[in-house]
Amino acid sequence: MISIPTVTLADGVSFPQLGFGTYGLRGADGTDAIVSAIQAGYRLLDSAVNYENESEVGEAVRRSGLDRDELIVTTKIPGRDHGYDEARRSARESLDRLGLERIDLHLIHWPNPSVDKYVDTWRAMIDLRSEGLVRSIGVSNFTEAMLDRLQAETGVMPVVNQVELHPYFPQGALRAYHEEHGIRTESWSPLARRSELLNEQVITDLAAELGVSPTQVVLRWHVQLGSTPIPKSGHAGRQRENADVFAFALTNEQVAAISALERGRLWDGDPTTHEEM
Repeated sequence: MISIPTVTLADGVSFPQLGFGTYGLRGADGTDAIVSAIQAGYRLLDSAVNYENESEVGEAVRRSGLDRDELIVTTKIPGRDHGYDEARRSARESLDRLGLERIDLHLIHWPNPSVDKYVDTWRAMIDLRSEGLVRSIGVSNFTEAMLDRLQAETGVMPVVNQVELHPYFPQGALRAYHEEHGIRTESWSPLARRSELLNEQVITDLAAELGVSPTQVVLRWHVQLGSTPIPKSGHAGRQRENADVFAFALTNEQVAAISALERGRLWDGDPTTHEEM
C-alpha cells in the first residue's frame, strides 16, 4: 500500500496531496474500483451529486474496513440545488445516498453566476458545518472575484477550490491567489483527458530520464505546484501507479518546462459563462 502525504487545510483538517476521482464509476464494478483505490492507499475520494455514484462511494467506504476518520469523502452541490434551503436539502439527500453521517468535504460544483444564488448556498454550507453534518467546506470552479465575494458577504473563505488544472492550463494566477488566502488548490482532469498531453516530448523525455511513466511525471508536477490532483482509474495497477509519485522529484526547471505547455482551457469551462445544473 502506498502512503500519500498530507497537508493541513486552513480549518485544521489533514488533506492528502493526491486523491481519487470517481467520475464514471458506477454499479458493482464502480464500487469494486473504489474499494481497490482505498486498498492502494487513497484516502481522498471525490464524488458529486451529478456523478450519480454517491451510493457506490458510501458502500466502498463501508467495505474498506477502515476507521471512518481515515477517509475524506467529497461530494458537490449541483446547480439545481443552489439556494439556502435547497442546499441544506441537497446535503441531507447526499448523506442518505452515501449512507454516512458526515460529508467530509462539501463543495459547490459550479457557481452558476446567472442564477446568483451561490452566496446563499455558501451560507447554508457554513451552517451545515456548524451542525456537524459537514466537516470542511469548499467550492469548485470559482474565480478570484467569486471567492472575494464569499469572503466579503459571509466572512468565511473556502478551504478548497477544485478547478480545471493540468499542464495545458496551469492556472498560475489563481494558484497564487489560493496560496495568499489559505485555499488548497485541487485539480480536476489533472491528466488533460482526451488530449495528447502524455505524448508531449517534454513529458516523455522526463519520464524516460526519471524511470517513471508520463502519467507519474504529470501527477508529480501537480504535487510540486501545491495542488492535489484527483486522477481516476478503474484499473488496480494504474491506481497504484498514479499514487506512486512521492519517491522522486522534479527540479524547478523541469516543473517550469512542463508549465510552458500552457495553452488554455480544454473544455470551454469558464466559470463566468459555463453553468451546470
